Amino acid sequence: MKDYFKAVKISDNVYWVGAIDWGLRDFHGYSTGRGSTYNAFLIMADKITLIDAVRAPFKEELLSRIASVVSPSDITYIVSNHAEMDHSGCLPDIVEEIRPEKVFASNFGVKNLASHFSIPGGVVPVKDGEKLSLGNMELTFLETRMVHWPDSMFTYLGKESMLFSNDAFGMHMATSERFADEIPTPDLERMGAEYYANILLPYSPLIIKLLNRLDGLKLPIRTIAPDHGPIWRKDTGQILGLYRKWAEQKPTRKAVVVYDTMWESTATMARSISEGLAAGNVSTKFMPLKLSHRSDVVTELLDAGALVVGSSTLHNNMLPPVADVLNYLKGLKPKNLIGAAFGSYGWSGESVGQVGDILKAMGVELVGEGIKAKFVPDESVLKECYCLGQAIAEKLG
Repeated sequence: MKDYFKAVKISDNVYWVGAIDWGLRDFHGYSTGRGSTYNAFLIMADKITLIDAVRAPFKEELLSRIASVVSPSDITYIVSNHAEMDHSGCLPDIVEEIRPEKVFASNFGVKNLASHFSIPGGVVPVKDGEKLSLGNMELTFLETRMVHWPDSMFTYLGKESMLFSNDAFGMHMATSERFADEIPTPDLERMGAEYYANILLPYSPLIIKLLNRLDGLKLPIRTIAPDHGPIWRKDTGQILGLYRKWAEQKPTRKAVVVYDTMWESTATMARSISEGLAAGNVSTKFMPLKLSHRSDVVTELLDAGALVVGSSTLHNNMLPPVADVLNYLKGLKPKNLIGAAFGSYGWSGESVGQVGDILKAMGVELVGEGIKAKFVPDESVLKECYCLGQAIAEKLG
């Protein structure tokens, strides 16, 4: 073990003992340009308990941070809130090394962990609302199915009013700061939105139900300790409020114009549409796919009301970057959008119809039937594009 990896005290009885992944740059196709943390937490109760583990390559960092507080062999219980490998990757090895009395997970968590590994001694299932005594403290388990896996759950430590929220309320951001109040608010909101849009957006209806349930339970929540990013030790209502806003996906007067182009004809059309949007007082995010990553597109859509997508036609199809971003967006299921398709072509022109079909399949309400330009758009086509932007602005209300 390395003695320079130290735990960070986050309350009277709880320490952060996770790992910092400065080099992570991709997470399931989501561009993580600022790395991430894999947070794990040590509860110094009568029965010392570890909440979650870390990705396999960071096992020694986890064990070293634990050892800076207590011998890892003194841990009685391990709780696995979620079986995904960034939280459970080193779990079999640390169970083998620590030999805790028990490992706990949700019912689905037990099944999913068994599909990943052989855990020495097995895993004990816990039910929604079940409590676990740690001697002088108590944990309560809350199932949060599909936030964002079927096995996901929260663990609540009543004595500290602390919610271990696993993949909710976090962000992929590697920093030397452990607490949200140490990070500028714009960074928190941007990185939190990026995480929500790329990881949790499809589960927004379930997240609204979860937030309502937390309100109904009236649990005092002084600290939210997610498994990625900073810990919320002040104003937990800030992140709870942002999650409700993001989950509701109320459309705004903002449009995202996404396109790829071969010889700039589709780009010219995109600029004309954007001018029409601006004339209608719509805030417009202009996103050429040669410069914009798919994960940035969905982040911008999180607070938008319109999605306008353009592509040239290549081999009777839309351009590959457009197909990529639309496939990604379709899986993330953004709601409450209007939109349109456009693009240039040489002799077949299928791309506009294909884009429109995918937008319809996503539930986007189309404004018009799409605009095509043969080779270079002339003034009449550019005027039509401008008018499309104005029509979208009018439709946004």
